[in-house]
Amino acid sequence: MLKAYKYRMYPTKQQEEMFSKHFGCVRVIYNWALEQKIKTYEQDGKAVSRFTLNKTIPTLYEDMEWLKEVNSQSLRGATLNLDNAFTRFFREKTGFPNFKSKKNPVQSFSVPQYYKVDFEKNKVKLPKIGWIKTILHRHFDGKCKTATVSKIPSGKYFISILVDDGKELPDKQDFDENSAVGIDVGIKDFAIMSNGEKIDNPRHLNNSVKRLKVLQKRLSRKQRGSKNRDKAKQQIAKLHEKIANQRNDFQHKLTSRLISENQAIALETLTVSGMLKNHKLAQSISDVSWSSFVTKLEYKAEWYGKSILRIGQFEPSTKICNVCGYHNNNITLVERQWQCPDCGASHDRDVNAAINIKKFALNKQNLIGI
Repeated sequence: MLKAYKYRMYPTKQQEEMFSKHFGCVRVIYNWALEQKIKTYEQDGKAVSRFTLNKTIPTLYEDMEWLKEVNSQSLRGATLNLDNAFTRFFREKTGFPNFKSKKNPVQSFSVPQYYKVDFEKNKVKLPKIGWIKTILHRHFDGKCKTATVSKIPSGKYFISILVDDGKELPDKQDFDENSAVGIDVGIKDFAIMSNGEKIDNPRHLNNSVKRLKVLQKRLSRKQRGSKNRDKAKQQIAKLHEKIANQRNDFQHKLTSRLISENQAIALETLTVSGMLKNHKLAQSISDVSWSSFVTKLEYKAEWYGKSILRIGQFEPSTKICNVCGYHNNNITLVERQWQCPDCGASHDRDVNAAINIKKFALNKQNLIGI
């Protein structure tokens, strides 16, 4: 079973310079590889493979000798990342891979092998860089796979180590109506369960909007290229980091509880990208981060042998009475409560939707994944 462990790194000034060289060189190779793929396809209608690109990388050293200063395996890792980007583009219909900019506040490079982890001394050794102080707060046992070093906008460095613990993923556990739950996600309430429970939306970004506006106003008054402007940017980045950490902590705790309490979880598939086009709701939708929530549910379900049931996005879960099945087309968005004209049952709009999502999933109605 593969698991990732993330730790904060504290490099020296010299090591920071080596990190910057790795970030830059990996970016150059990624952009070069993307350019080669585009040109080859336009000229011959064929796709150039990652292995062909990797064989060509050494020929670049003549014109770009500084590429020799970094770990060659990290350079080859750039072509692997590009391959993965194209895979997502074709299979998951994500956007076409973009060229990477050195102005991107998030930088990273990978180290496939030949690195060492010392838990006793709280250090990690990377090729061409050496031993780096790292807070190894979580111990792991298993075979180390790829490690990824990253720098976030606040200026902090992290290393994420992928570990194979040698264990097999557990078989999926059986479930029935009593051991499954349906979830309808929202903005007013983060999640509404088919059992009637509602999880409040903590609104992490909204709670920091005033502070964020103050910092952005200060930034706008600073002279471009000045140290004070850089400091103002750092303050904004740190606030965004705090918000992201709060959101991440909330989602980890909630997903762990949901996985431990249920054998199966039914969800409705949402097209978040389309919803973000609604400018009135875009900030609120970004703040709740449903995609991140679902991703955490999915990999934790795999770890513990639980099932995630996803129904199609066009099921009328809100408008169908979960008692008699009557389809009420007269419900508007502002109506939070409604009474079924056929059987007289009273419904909370969101709880009713969650119950129907569970029903659709258990009946395998428009089910798109387990």
